[in-house]
Amino acid sequence: MTGRLVSVNLAVVTQAPWAGDPSGRSGIDKRPAPGPVTLRAGGVDGDFVGELSVHGGPDKAVYSYAREDAAWWSRELGREIPPGGFGENLSTEGLDLTGAVIGEHWQVGSALLEVSQPRTPCRTFAGFWDVRDLIKRFTARALPGAYLRVLRDGAVTAGDTVTVVHRPAHGVTIGETFRALNLTPELLPRLLDVPELPAHLRERVERRTARQPR
Repeated sequence: MTGRLVSVNLAVVTQAPWAGDPSGRSGIDKRPAPGPVTLRAGGVDGDFVGELSVHGGPDKAVYSYAREDAAWWSRELGREIPPGGFGENLSTEGLDLTGAVIGEHWQVGSALLEVSQPRTPCRTFAGFWDVRDLIKRFTARALPGAYLRVLRDGAVTAGDTVTVVHRPAHGVTIGETFRALNLTPELLPRLLDVPELPAHLRERVERRTARQPR
């Protein structure tokens, strides 16, 4: 279970009316860094994160997206989507991110990362791409990419191998978690078996499952 980093991407700060941050700035436009970048528990050195109420923090320290999934969107939209085009810090190839298990560990460069949760699309996404119905389409396609915790700070660079060094036995994937939260609520009880699920998502799942008919 190995893949490769195509690029490590950092934000070019964008001032735009669609940016959700009160300052009107967004860090969704990320572009490949020329050299090593340090990943830390609090985030990515040199990156900018807008809307800190919904982005960033230990459970969303790093965002990764697969170039294979970006290629599907390039065909769908009829335009090239470069590395960083999804606002991802890590552009990967050779890894099934939708099939990544919540809590699995990645060794990348000198950093150790843990898959924590899928991304939920927002209006900043749609504004940046200038695709009005992108949130609906992104949700239906269910290729959300993976947020990562940083378990051990370290430097990563384009070309590094991504090695899955631990995979929890519960087997609940990024794709299953995304579908449970957004498309198929019958799957929600499965998420309660995931000890690595972020606390805010666990609380949300507990509220929703408590309302489900028995």
